[in-house]
Amino acid sequence: MTHAIVAGQAGGPDVLTYTEVEPPVPGPGQLLIKVAAVGVNFIDTYQRSGIYKVEYPFTPGAEAAGTVDAVGEGVEEFSVGDRVATAEGIRTYAEYALVDASKALPVPDGVDDHTAAALPLQGITAHYLMNSSFRVEPGHNVLLHAGAGGVGLLLTQLLKARGARVITTVSSDEKADLSKLAGADDVLRYEGFADKVRELTDGEGVHVVYDGVGKDTFDDSLKSLRIRGAMVLFGAASGPVPPVDPQRLNAGGSLTLTRPTMAHFVQNSQERRWRSADIFDAAAHGTLAVRVGATYPLAEAAQAHKDLEGRLTTGKVLLLP
Repeated sequence: MTHAIVAGQAGGPDVLTYTEVEPPVPGPGQLLIKVAAVGVNFIDTYQRSGIYKVEYPFTPGAEAAGTVDAVGEGVEEFSVGDRVATAEGIRTYAEYALVDASKALPVPDGVDDHTAAALPLQGITAHYLMNSSFRVEPGHNVLLHAGAGGVGLLLTQLLKARGARVITTVSSDEKADLSKLAGADDVLRYEGFADKVRELTDGEGVHVVYDGVGKDTFDDSLKSLRIRGAMVLFGAASGPVPPVDPQRLNAGGSLTLTRPTMAHFVQNSQERRWRSADIFDAAAHGTLAVRVGATYPLAEAAQAHKDLEGRLTTGKVLLLP
């Protein structure tokens, strides 16, 4: 027997229990991973709470890093003992978890297990946001909400390496310091940020807003854009955005609105490897710093969810089996 986190029904963090379970068995094309660290993400809380529908009993988690413990039939590209990570695993809040071999990412030397678990989802998200949802070029002005969050800290570094000017929003002095350390040019609080962005850009507005907050920031994010600017809404930490009248995009200056999700930007193994290799290589060579803000024993997954939902964390949150 082994251990996993199991939710018997939808509800608050306390529905998550540390439970003894049968170890999973890899099927054709799958890997069994001995999990070293698990990435905790907002989507896990949406599934646990019932906002996203899942079948119960349910073990959350899609992101993890560890070592291949067994391979299923037909797997040729990985062997027992290989270090791998994934953002697309199966029930990763566990000591052992499965992942399709096509969705496993090789972990290079120089990247430790905590970094490897912290990077896949947020690193690939940052990569597709700035390269595919809206292609940022040198000299672009960018507004990025939640600048001290996991995506925010990574994306800020990548944007600065590209040559962009980065304006972030945060909710505290501590988070402001973290955002500045990541390279942000200007760090704002949320109240009145649209007017301040206009001031910082000589009245023009920014080329793109990357908004993972959602309901609370959406309206002022649109107001922060220049003519023909792009609004990239990639999350809803404050709740979903109400229906939008497309005429608002016209009135705002022929704006573009997109709502991307990672699954559509890792359509095949080549695209997945391109994005992950860029991110892992940057971490291995020290040009991308990964902040792990908090670690919890696997058995304390409920507390990790409480702290994440309470905005008490910065950087990446990990569970350690």
